[in-house]
Amino acid sequence: MRIAIFTETFLPKIDGIVTVVCLLLDHLSKRGVEYMVVAPGLDNGEDHYNGNPVVRVPGVPFPIYPELKVGPPTPNTYRAVKAYNPDLMHFIHPLIIGAGGILMAKRMRKPTLASFHLDVAQMAIHHGLPFTAPALWQYTKTNFNVCDYALAPSKLVQEQMIERDFKNVGLWKRGVNIEKFNPNFCDQAMRNKLSDGNPDDVILLYVGRLSKEKQIANLRPVVESIPNVRLAIVGDGPDRDELHEYFAGTRTTFMGYMTGDELSTAYASADIFTFTSALESFGLVMVEAMASGLPVVTTLVGGAKDIIQEGYNGYAYDVGDVDTLTNRVATIASNPNLRKTMSQNARAFAETQTWDAMMDEVIECYQDLIAGTPPKI
Repeated sequence: MRIAIFTETFLPKIDGIVTVVCLLLDHLSKRGVEYMVVAPGLDNGEDHYNGNPVVRVPGVPFPIYPELKVGPPTPNTYRAVKAYNPDLMHFIHPLIIGAGGILMAKRMRKPTLASFHLDVAQMAIHHGLPFTAPALWQYTKTNFNVCDYALAPSKLVQEQMIERDFKNVGLWKRGVNIEKFNPNFCDQAMRNKLSDGNPDDVILLYVGRLSKEKQIANLRPVVESIPNVRLAIVGDGPDRDELHEYFAGTRTTFMGYMTGDELSTAYASADIFTFTSALESFGLVMVEAMASGLPVVTTLVGGAKDIIQEGYNGYAYDVGDVDTLTNRVATIASNPNLRKTMSQNARAFAETQTWDAMMDEVIECYQDLIAGTPPKI
């Protein structure tokens, strides 16, 4: 089986979408499935991944997500894909590279799969372009409905897609590497760093992009109103300088961008994970935090309904409801026994959410589409 995977974002850039794509590619390699990747031509971008070809497409910064460089596939792209002759073409949230790839697939008469990873319309609203949202939803729906099958990352997004008349929408659930994200990574030196030398305080952790739609500023009232609580922010993004200024003078530490064991240690060395995002297709960091033994307090976005069990492994609240956010954090922070119990529950839940089973379902989806039968996923 040979798969062509088109993605609007890929290494060396790191984000939630790239993480899922790389996990998929690693699993395909593990299962002996051949693939090629069609991705943006970023600086220092490799032309192979796990020994499989990566075809780079030249592009320019995407206006509402400037870290992305996107552009339409070229005739050289088409020639490379045609020569590879895939059995199926998988589009990771087709926008520009993916839209061109869909045209290629139709010309080559290949089965097609599109998976949802980014609410572009909602992102446009948060970047002051609300008038573009209806057109973006229509454009997204058109690209997805041209494909033979679609996959949503959470039940919430699946419901939204079906309500907007997306056709043939299955569910590709998200998992976690429970070895990589594990309470055993807890480290006193890291607690010192996260807490700015106050490791006995309760450490709140945020991991993710520093941008408007993440609403990280909502954590300042939490830090200011709850004694003995400190916030550690891991990540980078366009709002970094503005957030540094906004949190100045509070019990907040900016840790910068982290990956690998350093990130695993940061998760495991904190006490509570806080996620304030106003939009998310899933929110992979939530289940990574749970695997690391952290109770999660999150907005009701993305996969929150799929993973949060109220009072058991975390709490969920409505977007923008800072009072409830503060109350839920205070409930956990003020009760060490509750925090310990919720930590154990979070880890237990994460252990049921392994990637292998979920990625095997995607491979089965490929096989069904190639065979011309309805996918079971």
